[in-house]
Amino acid sequence: MESKYKRVIIKISGEALAGNNKFGLNEEVLGKVAREIKKIHEMGVEVAIVVGGGNFWRGKTSKSMDRATADYMGMLATVINALALKDAFEAAGLNARVHTAIEMKEVAEPYIRLRAIKQLENGEVVIFGAGTGNPFFSTDTTAALRAAEMEADVILLAKKVDAVYSKDPEIHPDAVKYDAITHKEILEKHLGVMDSTAASLCMDNNIPVHVFGLSTEGNMVKAILGEPIGTLIK
Repeated sequence: MESKYKRVIIKISGEALAGNNKFGLNEEVLGKVAREIKKIHEMGVEVAIVVGGGNFWRGKTSKSMDRATADYMGMLATVINALALKDAFEAAGLNARVHTAIEMKEVAEPYIRLRAIKQLENGEVVIFGAGTGNPFFSTDTTAALRAAEMEADVILLAKKVDAVYSKDPEIHPDAVKYDAITHKEILEKHLGVMDSTAASLCMDNNIPVHVFGLSTEGNMVKAILGEPIGTLIK
């Protein structure tokens, strides 16, 4: 099996890591993700991860809290997930590093672009936690930013939902699935697969995004091989 890509950013949502638990971490899901990442790694692909924190806290949903404070709390939630992924990867036999945009050197390295690139070239999996380090930016935007900085070939967007739809398929049974769509259409149709800042950043830097469901084992490898699963945004 030959990979379509050399270097990838994989964006994993926090909700996907919760599995059926809806909240917190599901260790079976962590193990499954680690096994899939190991398969990709063995194909010679350089892998960097951006992880969300919605399984613990999502800042923008707070009704009364100061938005910046709520967002910083969300960044800390992503670090919990990053450390959990690192542990799962190492248990699977992979060398992994966690970089955080907010310095917390007792548990992770501060984000340094050139160091992260060197670690990828050395065959280590790099996990980016704490978002961009700034409030008002989502982890989707972090994925777009890190993809541009790492010069990644693609963003693999591993979500709870298995593709991009015209509307929420869990609420609307008549939602239409898109096999392929452009960044511009994502913005014009106000589709919720990623926020407008992330979509604009990907569009401006010509970064393709492959959206697929994390729950089906093997999907990540299929996406790496360029198989037609989920939705391709380009």
